[in-house]
Amino acid sequence: MEMIVCSQVHLSYITGAGKVEVLRGVDMVVQQGEHVAIVGPSGAGKSTLLRLCAALDWPDSGHVRIARGIVTHELRGAALARFRREQVGLVFQQFSLLPSLTALENVMVPAEIRGENHARSRAGDLLKQVGLDGRLNHYPVQLSGGEQQRVAIARAFINQPKILFADEPTGNLDAETASDIIKLIFDLNATRGTTLLLVTHDQELSRQAGRLIQLRGGRIALDSADTKAARTSA
Repeated sequence: MEMIVCSQVHLSYITGAGKVEVLRGVDMVVQQGEHVAIVGPSGAGKSTLLRLCAALDWPDSGHVRIARGIVTHELRGAALARFRREQVGLVFQQFSLLPSLTALENVMVPAEIRGENHARSRAGDLLKQVGLDGRLNHYPVQLSGGEQQRVAIARAFINQPKILFADEPTGNLDAETASDIIKLIFDLNATRGTTLLLVTHDQELSRQAGRLIQLRGGRIALDSADTKAARTSA
């Protein structure tokens, strides 16, 4: 089943130096359950493409369609909030935890907004899965960078999203901690059948993805799925 479909997606920004074209006609299809890493040089449009797919931004032209015909730029108000709450999980380089809440409370937030009756117990179970069952009542300032990212990952999974979007999830971590986070992300995706779309400069992380998409100058320069298909047909 097609989980993410980008069709001729264009996006540009107006800056003091003039118009900057960030994405220039991107076509991309991600199947349900795929693990896809988007790589490329800085300024290639990687994070912009991820934000469009997660309905955090809108394309100037073209469209992004999710799962059963949801066209992201057509979502507004309550429908958009519901989509972000129920369909996607987000993990960023900056952990974006609420400093006044404990690890447990941070993970609970999306489920409580959704009206989940068992948010506390489910959040506790997720924190145990990510190895933080002894840190439930610690505040972000009391946690290491790796521990904060584990909390962010648990929070991203609390509403059982169909797609996990991760933007440089190991960017602020040392090599050993980053390796642990990589294993955690892929283990959770494997057990939950979540589609994974991630942006990374981390070579270890990109190697573990089942598919690699390279952006250059706002266009797809390489898609390993095309390479595999060419080899198979040959």
